Amino acid sequence: MPLEGLHHITAITADAPRNVDFYARALGLRLVKKTVNFDAPDVYHLYYGDERGTPGSILTFFEFPDAARGTHGDGMPYRILWRVADDAALGFWSARLAGEGVAAHRTDDGGLRFADPEGLEHELVADDAPDAPLAANAAGIPPEHALRGFAGVRAYAADGGARSAPLLAALGFRGAGEAWQLAGDERRAGWHYDAPPGRGRQGAGSIHHVAWSAADDVELTAYREIARDAGARPTPIIDRQYFHSVYFREPSGVLFELASRDIGFAVDEPAATLGEELRLPPQYEPRRRQLEQALTPITNPRAAA
Repeated sequence: MPLEGLHHITAITADAPRNVDFYARALGLRLVKKTVNFDAPDVYHLYYGDERGTPGSILTFFEFPDAARGTHGDGMPYRILWRVADDAALGFWSARLAGEGVAAHRTDDGGLRFADPEGLEHELVADDAPDAPLAANAAGIPPEHALRGFAGVRAYAADGGARSAPLLAALGFRGAGEAWQLAGDERRAGWHYDAPPGRGRQGAGSIHHVAWSAADDVELTAYREIARDAGARPTPIIDRQYFHSVYFREPSGVLFELASRDIGFAVDEPAATLGEELRLPPQYEPRRRQLEQALTPITNPRAAA
């Protein structure tokens, strides 16, 4: 089966409280999981998405409180594209972002571009893709104007992605040159390369990796072999508790992940209360008291309402 577009996108923040306020209150995403970085449990891994945390809607952040502001450059994703219903939704978001003190600009092709408080770029696009809307319920945001899941990602590559083309094609992307699309039976997402402004540096406000959606371990195994045969160096399958993952870098330098969608975020807490309590993987439960004291206090806007 083909990969079903994007699974999740993971970025970096230096300020978890402000991050939660922006994404869960201002943008109206649901905080669906409050956990820790499995490789560095002294920092948060926060997950936002639609009401269920459906793949295709999930934006996640590692919090590194001392991280300097990142800069976007060659070999880095730099902008997240979100679907909205129509031009009326774009008008709503233009006014809402202005009320939040966030500068937003209409693009030449009709999108609405803005950045989060740490400089991570976003663009809202009204398109006619048949993908089911993946929306969250949030105070102050009419359902018809809510964000509806990812439309795609833009990345920088000095060669316009030419070196990456064989791997992308092997993975099922369709396109040529700078513009590609990964489409499954139910979801699709764009992947676009732009000329970089220079060299970048990963830090707060930058994207760490981009994850594409696989069904299960069988599919992960098959696509792991496809990636390897196309020249990538994929990891073994890694258990991330809410999904299983395989990682590798595509030739332009972007860290790709293939993530399964067969487990989900309700595996360790009820769907009705997703994101309200700190959830830890079993290996870190003996350290719960220590970690709760070390992690930055945050307020979930939904739980506080």
